[in-house]
Amino acid sequence: MKSTDEFCEALTREGELFLGTALRAGLAAEVPTCPGWRVRDLVRHLGHVHRWATGFVADGLQRFVPPGEEAVPDGELADWYASGHRALLAALAKAPEDLECWTFLPGPATGRRFWARRQAHETAIHRMDAQAAAGEAISPVDAEFAEDGIDELVTGFHGRPRSRVRRERPGVLRIRASDRAEADWTVAVSAAPPRVGRTAPEAGGAPAAGGRVAADCEISGPAAVLYPALWNRPHDRAALTVRGERELADLWASAAAV
Repeated sequence: MKSTDEFCEALTREGELFLGTALRAGLAAEVPTCPGWRVRDLVRHLGHVHRWATGFVADGLQRFVPPGEEAVPDGELADWYASGHRALLAALAKAPEDLECWTFLPGPATGRRFWARRQAHETAIHRMDAQAAAGEAISPVDAEFAEDGIDELVTGFHGRPRSRVRRERPGVLRIRASDRAEADWTVAVSAAPPRVGRTAPEAGGAPAAGGRVAADCEISGPAAVLYPALWNRPHDRAALTVRGERELADLWASAAAV
C-alpha cells in the first residue's frame, strides 16, 4: 500500500504532467472524456479542487466548505494552476500525519492521508483527460497506485449511499486485477445502494470456491488498465476480459461516474 508521502510524490508528478499536457493541447481544445468541456474548464476545475483541498489540510476545517468559483482569465490559468498545486503540496508537507479534518469517503484514513490520496487520484484521472484532449497516448500509472485507485473508487465512492450503480434485478459484479494477488472486489447490485468490498458480500449468489460469491459478471485485466477503464477513461480494451452478464458491465459504465 502506498504511503502518504508516496501519494504526495504521485500528486507532484501528476500535477506537473497535467499542466504540461494541458498547455500542449491548448486551452480551447475539446476534452472528449468530459463532454462539453474545453481544456480551460479542466484546468479551472482541477485548480479549484486543489485549493479546496488545501483549505481542509492547512486549516484543519472540520465541516464541509464548497469549492471556490474564482474567475481566472485564460492568460493567467497556467500560473494560477501551478501556484495552487504548489500550495496543496506545501500544506500536505506541513500537516501532521494524524491531522483531523473534514473528509468525505468511508475509511479510517487521517485527514493528511485522505487528501494526499484523493488529490493524487483526482489529478491522475484529469491528466488522462488532458492527454485525451491533446490526442496523446494515455500514460499508465504503476500497478500499486492503480490498485489503490480502484479500491478508492469501488469501496470509497460506491460505498456511499449516493452511488447510482443500481437496478431492480439483483446481480453481482466482480472486478479483478489479474496482476495483483489481492486486488479483487465485488459489487452486489440491487435497487438499493450497492454493497461493495474486497471480500464477497453475503448475498447475491451461491458461494463459490474459497468462500466467494459467484459473480454474474466479471471484469478482469491488469490493474493499470482497469484503473482508467473503471473511471471511463481511455484504455486498452483488448487487455480487459468481460465474462458473464454484459449488462452489469454496461451498468457500471453508464452509472458509476462521480
